[in-house]
Amino acid sequence: MPPASPAPMPSPSLFLFAILYGGMVCIAGVLGNKQVAIGPLAVEAGIFAFLLLVVISSAVAELYGQAIANRLVRIGFVPLIVSLLLSLIVWSLPPAPDMDPAYRDAFQLMMGQTWRIWLGGIIAYGTSQTLNVTLFSWLKGSKGGAGSRGLWLRAGIASILSQIVDTLLFVTIAFYGVFPIGELIAGQMLAKVTLSALLVPALIYILVGLARRLDARPMEIA
Repeated sequence: MPPASPAPMPSPSLFLFAILYGGMVCIAGVLGNKQVAIGPLAVEAGIFAFLLLVVISSAVAELYGQAIANRLVRIGFVPLIVSLLLSLIVWSLPPAPDMDPAYRDAFQLMMGQTWRIWLGGIIAYGTSQTLNVTLFSWLKGSKGGAGSRGLWLRAGIASILSQIVDTLLFVTIAFYGVFPIGELIAGQMLAKVTLSALLVPALIYILVGLARRLDARPMEIA
């Protein structure tokens, strides 16, 4: 009986991106519990993790194609939903008697989000990330697959438009009917568009460059 052929080696950069992507999916909701001030802008801190998700999925689309990037987005639902369920379980369990009351109350308040916030986060994630990959890939195709030329522009446009959709979906699903959401949507859109324009073009070059350096070296398994 011939020996089984070895399993194909994963791309080092894709392996790294998948791990980083899953981590950002999980931490985004936690960071979103704090609003930070960046100059005149007030934005929920989860935007930084979401911008990294946008950059990672765009980098994967650039290097491996739209199909692989969309698969990464779909697989991202697994850590997202598991982390939400685990958070709900931990939130429901009684705290230890000797736990510091300040930490206990802060945790219960921070993690005790309503079902509308959970649902809004899941729908906004899937829709905005898929839209980002679709727009990025379409813009690349419309340029005739022009390699890295215009990479910053494609990434920036896709990020800005997908973040607008993300804000509309999340805020509407989570808070419509609870309080007026017009000012919240406008403020979040302004902040997210500004950060997308400032950060994404630079970050996409960093990640694509890192990936090409990693993939130029053979991956070794001890």
